[in-house]
Amino acid sequence: MELVVSKFLITISLMLLTAKLLGEGFSRLKQPAIMGEITAGLILGPTVLGALFPEFFEWLFPTGHVTIAIEGLVTLAVILLLLVSGLEVDLTVVFSRGKTAVYTGILGIIIPFSFGFAAAYIFAPFFTIHSSYPHLLFAVFLGTAMSISALPVIAKSLMDIGIFKSEIGFVIISAAMFDDIVGWLIFSLVLGKLGAGENPFGFGTTLLLTLLFAVTGVVFLRKLFNRVIPFLQTKISYPGGMLNFIFITGLLGAAFTEYIGIHAVFGAFIMGIAIGNSANLKEEIRDNINQFVTNLFAPLFFVSIGLRVNFGANFNIPLILLILILAFAGKVIGCSLGARLGGLSKEDSLAVGFGMNSRGAMEMILSLLALEAGLINEEIFVALVIMAVVTSLTGAPMMKYYINKKKFTLKNILKPELVLFTDEDNKENIIRMLVSSAAASYKLNGENILQEVMEKENNNSTGLANYLALPHGRIKYNKPIVAVAVNSKGIDFNSLDSLPSRIVFLLLTPENKNELQLKLLADIAGRFRSKEKAERYLAASTPGEFIKLVTSE
Repeated sequence: MELVVSKFLITISLMLLTAKLLGEGFSRLKQPAIMGEITAGLILGPTVLGALFPEFFEWLFPTGHVTIAIEGLVTLAVILLLLVSGLEVDLTVVFSRGKTAVYTGILGIIIPFSFGFAAAYIFAPFFTIHSSYPHLLFAVFLGTAMSISALPVIAKSLMDIGIFKSEIGFVIISAAMFDDIVGWLIFSLVLGKLGAGENPFGFGTTLLLTLLFAVTGVVFLRKLFNRVIPFLQTKISYPGGMLNFIFITGLLGAAFTEYIGIHAVFGAFIMGIAIGNSANLKEEIRDNINQFVTNLFAPLFFVSIGLRVNFGANFNIPLILLILILAFAGKVIGCSLGARLGGLSKEDSLAVGFGMNSRGAMEMILSLLALEAGLINEEIFVALVIMAVVTSLTGAPMMKYYINKKKFTLKNILKPELVLFTDEDNKENIIRMLVSSAAASYKLNGENILQEVMEKENNNSTGLANYLALPHGRIKYNKPIVAVAVNSKGIDFNSLDSLPSRIVFLLLTPENKNELQLKLLADIAGRFRSKEKAERYLAASTPGEFIKLVTSE
């Protein structure tokens, strides 16, 4: 028994070490760390190690106790990943984004689902699943796989190109949250129909219990946790006690949905939403959970992807191309059409479509669960994993391409007379100061502009990172306007990194050119990618020097 335990610990250590080394390596190459972690699985799995050194591979991953223990850890990793994803879902954002987000979310489910469902029948020879389940269930799964998005990947992409807190950023996030909730509900019901868990209920009862659990979680438990969390954060050990509470709650939710015949991941996801929507949950707690799960459990899951199958032996090029075409066509067309119907321009709509197309870890979890349930074979699993990687890598570049299609740049619109140095420490006052300066310079109605900007600011604070805040609005004028306040003290704009905002850009763009607003938001945010750059800008002593430093980057 001691040898089995030692072998298990060696295997886990090697999985984590390889994942960390390759994850760091890919990060240095400006690629997602997840790519390195999946590559680690390919190297340790049957694709490379199993093919080159089969005896060592069998020793490292023997059948029996070690494999069972690893699978148990991977199952826990999947549950915790969905718990963390649920914590990122902000229902207030989903409910507040209006018809654009609604159209984008709904068509972002209906059209890709239809593409996937229809393809399962039209291209049936490509999908030789050899499953004992009805082909209808596979068609529903494929439709779901084409519909789901990866909220963490999408959020990271929006942050990277500087439009996370823009209007289009909130539309994308809102629609992605909606699609994830609907997608996981559908897939959990599919797994329940497959009998993936021990189900003591009929399908109708399971469906009813699932819907009741989802509604209870996002409505009643959400309100309950919002009241309980402030008490817990002051009465139990911090932060350990809160982490314990969140993990226990997530696992109990997972246990309940597993019991009623729906996969445990759905229960963890709903409980994550219920807890994460508390305005009283401290950001430090979210960060601690995210760091713990993404640095310990997530690498084990992504490495396990490569351990499941031999990617070389199951690399079916026609099938992979078909899956990629379905994924891009369904999601980009569906979400772009929804955004267009919601009032966005052609460029903005395409940016939304490609932004929503990122699948990431969510697609991989979906695929793994389907493989374990026997619904798909290894070739389809490999195709779906590759699709998840490709869509995640192309999301941010394609969004940036469509945002950057206009001629206006920060360099040719920033004027010295609209760069102000001030010690004002009140957010509303500094916005009022910037609006007044811009209105006077361009002979505009300052009160109307202030109302527009403050309405957006009060709904969603525009503090980003590295001392930057970006309040913005759309106005009845034919070109963009930028005014800047450089502040020595800093103002609380509820920034992403909790630092006070010391450089406040007011961006005003024509109301019929939303894509121009996105381009300029991305342009400005891109100049504040590091704290060091921002500190160099703060060292400027005159408007001319500030403009030269900012626009020369």
